[in-house]
Amino acid sequence: MSDQQFLEWPFFEDRHRDLSARLEAWCNKELPRGHADVDATCVQLVRDLGKAGFLEGTAGEHIDVRSLCLIRETLARHDGLADFAFAMQGLGTGAISLFGSDEQKQWLDKTRRGEALSAFALSEPRSGSDVAQLDTTAKREGDGYRLNGEKTWISNGGIADIYTVFARTGEGPGAKGLSAFLVPATTPGLEILERLETVAPHPLARLGFNDMYLPESALIGKPGQGFRIAMAVLDVFRSTVGAAALGFARRALDESLSRSRSRELFGASLSDLQMVQGHLADMALNVDAAALLVYRAAWTKDQGAARVTREAAMAKLFATDKAQEVIDQAVQLHGGDGVRKGHIIESLYREIRALRIYEGASDVQKVVIARSLLAEVN
Repeated sequence: MSDQQFLEWPFFEDRHRDLSARLEAWCNKELPRGHADVDATCVQLVRDLGKAGFLEGTAGEHIDVRSLCLIRETLARHDGLADFAFAMQGLGTGAISLFGSDEQKQWLDKTRRGEALSAFALSEPRSGSDVAQLDTTAKREGDGYRLNGEKTWISNGGIADIYTVFARTGEGPGAKGLSAFLVPATTPGLEILERLETVAPHPLARLGFNDMYLPESALIGKPGQGFRIAMAVLDVFRSTVGAAALGFARRALDESLSRSRSRELFGASLSDLQMVQGHLADMALNVDAAALLVYRAAWTKDQGAARVTREAAMAKLFATDKAQEVIDQAVQLHGGDGVRKGHIIESLYREIRALRIYEGASDVQKVVIARSLLAEVN
């Protein structure tokens, strides 16, 4: 079992420690899952997580970010696909939780029970981190909107039951003219243009919106609030990406500690070599530092902070970048096994890379942090 001493830090309450223990027991029994059919596995993981009650905190009026981070860290340590399945239930419904109408929030009962999968459709071929460049349009037509455009790299694309879609409604230039919509997967005009494959298999797709008509009731919040809604959702969930990276890093450290104790080199245990000890020390340092930043951001949000943009950006940037370093060191300590297909370290090496890109790439997080600092000075 991975080191759990961090649970005694003042960021956590007894309910968090209880949650961690219950989830750890569930993971030891239920994970990892086979990834031969990624779509079917994700659907079943959501169902099972819902039945076990672990999706309850992914949506609703009060989202406890520390709980989300603990769950993502634990799931990632056991199975990257399980973390992915859990994370999308929160990210995909975040806009509804924070800004949705009572009618829209009826979907949350289904997503929390694992009976419906959700997706967050923001990225486009021409706009990833630069949200203000969205090309998808939603033009007023009668009592609703006519949606046209394309989204790409959409997690749960093709298997989701509902999509939160961001489009340009034109209330102002750039980011000021965006709005958010709730789009059930059965809405006429939604097309799955392409299923996308990545180094770590996840259900991803390119979506098309072909003259899709949406009623006024599909609008989340108010017209022109799309950018604000997207940023508010990322404010809540961005630190959980750091938590997932932390889970991957903890698993890499655990496996490396076990390897160094059991492997012999030059007539001695690998762990007796000072250079190996140095690697292990660096890995442990990065894990703890990342955990402090992740749970600081989560705790700050849970204390009622309106925005934690800087804290979440720091947590996401540091945790994902350092997890990449930790896992790379684990590959080195495992030698050939570290790059052998099917080995846990090889799996972690593939899983971690995407986290430094989605929900704001590492370089973008640096811009976010710097702008936050400069704004405070001004």
